[in-house]
Amino acid sequence: MKKIILAFGVIFLLAAQSNAQSRGGGNYKTAIGVRVNPWLIGFTAKHFLSGPHALEGIISHEFTNNTAGNVTLTGLYEYHFNPFPHPEWNLFAGGGVHAGVYRDYYWDGNGRKVKNDSEGIVGLDGIFGVEYTFKNIPLTLQGDVKPFVNFTGGHDYYGERIFGASARYTF
Repeated sequence: MKKIILAFGVIFLLAAQSNAQSRGGGNYKTAIGVRVNPWLIGFTAKHFLSGPHALEGIISHEFTNNTAGNVTLTGLYEYHFNPFPHPEWNLFAGGGVHAGVYRDYYWDGNGRKVKNDSEGIVGLDGIFGVEYTFKNIPLTLQGDVKPFVNFTGGHDYYGERIFGASARYTF
């Protein structure tokens, strides 16, 4: 995991170096970065199609003790709008789908594993959040609520895992 984070950091620094002079205003076309909450970490990429319409992809991994093998791929459509007097701030809302692998652990009353297998998950996601894009540096910060429901596999629907924060390098 440390090697992945190091590689991502090197790519980020190289991209920042090559794009630092061409960055203007608070708008951007594409951004890549990291999305986190206390239980999940993931890589995220957002690309604006035209106007306020954007697509976002998230690959996330859960790091709790009982679910070390969970990986999820999420695809979202987002509509951005700005009710604020400053163009750096935007709200967005949208939805999409996710699929992944959910590792199941069940314990009996004596602390022994009863079940230890993996199964596929498929479900729907919603998303609503706020985003701030810096004017003078190629960075955007985002806070969001991303509720989901699984149709197959694991059944952790809501709870604390729906909140997230993202930091992305903008192109």
